[in-house]
Amino acid sequence: MRGLSAFPITPTDAEGRLLVPDLRRLILRLARAGVDSIGVLGSTGGYAYLDPGQRREVLETALDAAGRKVPVIAGVGALRSDISAALARHAADAGAAGLLLAPMSYTPLTEDEVFAHFQTVADASDLPICIYNNPSTTHFTFSPALLARLATLPTVTAVKMPLPADDDIAGQIARLRADLPQGFIIGYSGDWGCPDALLNRADGWFSVAAGLWPDHTLTLSCAAGSGDRAQTDRVQARFRPMWDLFQAHGSLRVVHACARLMELTDAQPPRPILPLPEALTPSLRASMQALDG
Repeated sequence: MRGLSAFPITPTDAEGRLLVPDLRRLILRLARAGVDSIGVLGSTGGYAYLDPGQRREVLETALDAAGRKVPVIAGVGALRSDISAALARHAADAGAAGLLLAPMSYTPLTEDEVFAHFQTVADASDLPICIYNNPSTTHFTFSPALLARLATLPTVTAVKMPLPADDDIAGQIARLRADLPQGFIIGYSGDWGCPDALLNRADGWFSVAAGLWPDHTLTLSCAAGSGDRAQTDRVQARFRPMWDLFQAHGSLRVVHACARLMELTDAQPPRPILPLPEALTPSLRASMQALDG
């Protein structure tokens, strides 16, 4: 879970059926680029819109396409702990390298309930678990105390953090290092801020953009991870139009639209999420051209 983890979309048709050839195409591009890992069934992968059978098929397809050469991390968040545990067992049996676990809920969860949820999943397999701290979708925010408590579970070894509201990434990383065990992996999502997180010694970048543009994102990740601020700034400038679109319209909508423009799939976002208006197509094309400098 260190380095650059690429999170592709899960292409489905209008009836919600998995487009297996399209998913294979996306995974093969990531494996060939040499990303550090591939994350399927995260928020970008639409896990919340898929039933357990579809999620198993997505993971099996991704593992086969990756050829076991690039580690595959499987999202196993679900409303019920027994479903998450069953998905974790399947992921272990299928050959996944790790798990990403978000506390999905309808009824708001207490910290004790989230801890019990993680413990249930941890008991289901020996795979390492990354805490998925994504309050914008789950509406649950992990307190520092809960993160430290979860880190006592032997297989909970990483956290995927959102960007801090006050933009003080360095301060947040320092506080997390103080609260969590030595060697605990601290990664970030929110692509536009992740290079800064890597410059401040975060361990990983869980990237939406890498799911479509792995080579460009690897260049940026390597520059930031090596502490090369000048090169990071140069590559970030090429990504800026894309980050603006991500922030204005939501990365899930943007990458679906871009994947269609790149002729990688005809899939649209799962309803009720609507595709981007056609009027934005020139901006999408310009942002993709900017990535090439």
